[in-house]
Amino acid sequence: MSLKGKTLFITGASRGIGKAIALRAARDGANIAIAAKTAEPHPKLEGTIYTAAEEIEAAGGKALPLVLDVRDDEAVKAGIDRTADHFGGLDILVNNASAIQLTPLQQTDMKRFDLMHQVNTRGTMACSKHAIEHLKNADNPHILMLSPPLDMQEKWFAPFTPYAIAKYGMSLVVLGLAGELRSKGIAVNALWPRTTIATAAIKNIIGGDKMMQQSRTPDILADAAHEIFVSPSRDFTGQFVIDDTFLASRGVTDFDKYRVDPSLALAPDFFVPEDVDAPADLGPAKD
Repeated sequence: MSLKGKTLFITGASRGIGKAIALRAARDGANIAIAAKTAEPHPKLEGTIYTAAEEIEAAGGKALPLVLDVRDDEAVKAGIDRTADHFGGLDILVNNASAIQLTPLQQTDMKRFDLMHQVNTRGTMACSKHAIEHLKNADNPHILMLSPPLDMQEKWFAPFTPYAIAKYGMSLVVLGLAGELRSKGIAVNALWPRTTIATAAIKNIIGGDKMMQQSRTPDILADAAHEIFVSPSRDFTGQFVIDDTFLASRGVTDFDKYRVDPSLALAPDFFVPEDVDAPADLGPAKD
C-alpha cells in the first residue's frame, strides 16, 4: 500500500491538485517529475516547479522539476524519457494539466477553444502516447486523468460547450486507452471531485474567495489518487471515480477533514452524475 520507490510524471504539478498528488506520493518516498510551465513566480499564481520540488523533497520524496508545455510534442517525449532515465523507469502518469474558460460558444474566442483542446484532450493524448513505452515495463503501471465521468447530458454542455468538449475529451481518452492497454496491464482511470476544490482556478476564474471557503482541499483528490495507484493495474482500470464515493468504498468515513470552512455548505462541482450518491452530507458540518 505504498508508493515508495515508484516514479510519477505529473503534469501541472507546480500547484493545486497536481502538487497535492505529488506530496501524497512523496510521503511514501516516491520519485516525482514536476512537469509544468511555471518556472518563474507568477503574480496571481503561487508556486513554481522549483518551489514544488523543495516541498516534495521535504516531504520525503525525490523531485525532478521540468519546464513543460504539454502542447509541445517533442518536449513531452523528452521530458518523459528524461524522467525514466533519471529515476530508472516510470510507474505512473498523471494527466492533470488543464485549461478552462466557462463561457458559451459565442463568447469564446476560437483561439481559446484551441488552447483548451490542445492542453486538455490533445495534451493528455500526447503524454499518454509517450509514457506507454516506459509504463509497459513497470510492475503496476497507471495512467490517471483528472477528468469527469462520461455523463452525456445537455445540462453539462449547454453553459460552456467549448470547455465541456475539451474536458470530456480527456475522459474519452480514458475510455479508449483502458481498452487499448488492458492486455498490457496498464490501468487507465479518471478521477473527479464531487465538490469544488480550493485551487487557483476556483479563486481566479469560477467563484472567488467565497467559493474557495465552500470547497474541499486538494488533499481529498490526492488521497483518492493514492488509493488508485496502489490498486492492481490489471484489475482496476477503465473506472470513472468520484473522489468521496471512491474513498468511502476504501473505508474512509471522515470527510469533514477535507473542508476549507466546516461552517459552510460545500459547493457542488460540474459533471457529477446524479446517480452517484454522496457518502457524507454536503451541508455545514455538524458539531
